[in-house]
Amino acid sequence: MFHDLLRKKPIRHIDPTSHLHRSLNAIDLILMGIGAIIGAGVFVLTGVAAATKAGPAIVVSYMIAGFASMFAAFAYAELAASIGGTGSAYSYAYAGFGEFIAWVIGWDLLLEYSVAVSTVAIGWSGYVKNLLTAIHIDLPIALTTIPTEGGWINLPAILIIVLLAAILSIGVRASARFNAVIVCIKLAAIAIFIGVAATQVHLENWATFSPFGWEGIMQGAALVFFAYIGFDALSTAVAETVNPQRNVPIGIIGSLIICTLIYIIVSALLTGIVPYSTLNVPSPVANALLSLGFRMAAGFISVGAIAGLTTVMLVMYYGLTRICLAMAQDGLLPSPIAMVNPHTYTPIPTIILTGIIMASIAAGFVPINRAAELVNIGTLAAFTFVCSGALILRIRYPELPRPFKTPLFPLLPILGIISCLYLMINLPIFTWVRFIVWFLIGLVVYFSYSRQHSRLKKEKQVQSIQ
Repeated sequence: MFHDLLRKKPIRHIDPTSHLHRSLNAIDLILMGIGAIIGAGVFVLTGVAAATKAGPAIVVSYMIAGFASMFAAFAYAELAASIGGTGSAYSYAYAGFGEFIAWVIGWDLLLEYSVAVSTVAIGWSGYVKNLLTAIHIDLPIALTTIPTEGGWINLPAILIIVLLAAILSIGVRASARFNAVIVCIKLAAIAIFIGVAATQVHLENWATFSPFGWEGIMQGAALVFFAYIGFDALSTAVAETVNPQRNVPIGIIGSLIICTLIYIIVSALLTGIVPYSTLNVPSPVANALLSLGFRMAAGFISVGAIAGLTTVMLVMYYGLTRICLAMAQDGLLPSPIAMVNPHTYTPIPTIILTGIIMASIAAGFVPINRAAELVNIGTLAAFTFVCSGALILRIRYPELPRPFKTPLFPLLPILGIISCLYLMINLPIFTWVRFIVWFLIGLVVYFSYSRQHSRLKKEKQVQSIQ
């Protein structure tokens, strides 16, 4: 089987003649990357992982997860610059490995993006509810709680997805501008925290730096890996980026470096101003400042958290629609959802369909427990495929033009594969079970529908007739 992967076949180049409009520059992509990456990770998972997994050594956990992400980021940047396409890892797999492996990765990405958006929508709803309660506006429990928890529907979670669907439908340029404004708000909130916390550090809080040992550090890394999810969505923007061979690598690697530095600084300060054991709360950053008496700063952090979660949903939602678009154009999903509006240059049917699925099912009625781990395993699997793809395509197609090349090749892709697999091993067993179930469902869909309607099959039928 490995010999088949290395055997050279005509590469499937991505069709550049898309109805999507090129309007994004490098700054837009960096801000989109920051918008996608900084959210639940810095405002929620930092405290949870520190309290239950790693203690102050959560800083090391972030470094490990950041390195694993950086290895994959170089591979993404190389493939985005050389192959292109709107489907991220799905498009790269189709170009080099063929339809079936591409379907497996695409199906995996659909899980990652849709569950991530739905989960963050639920967290966003909770933050908004708490903020409204703070200003003495109480929403009915029936409209903010899912049926299994005693309510009727999580209406705020549905409404934010509807709002984001409207923004995405207007056009990618409008979406980028909205994202840029919100990113500035959450970066300002983080700057406020850093400025306040830097004056309140107590070294005794770092006395027991790694209370859970190396195992805790690695489990913390597997959990906070959720904080890095999002930069891969930038690889879906190739068809809408000006000079993508240059700007997409800059956006992917630049945003990841900036966010990794922010995570390390925030996690170090957070565990330095309060004992790590007090951080297992829904809003650890704001709570830490409240415990020190900085009520106004804590309020700004809450606003920043809402802004952060909003941009995470926006960019992940964007990536989901572009992956669906690519798969539909190849016939693996129903072709009507691949229609691009000639006025807005956006795939409105895809935006509406995915929005309905996420809002009415996941964010509105179904409780999602352990969603971070489920999203993580999907992302780690995709990263593993991308690093493997960069290796194999270098061997099979050394003559392929590569405007951006992964440095220290082949060391970094190999390290990416090893680190991603190692983090996957540290995820709970039930996460693996759910992931395998999703994979099996995908096989049923592929062999019952996608394989019969694929563009590749139609091309082969035409060739056989000729």
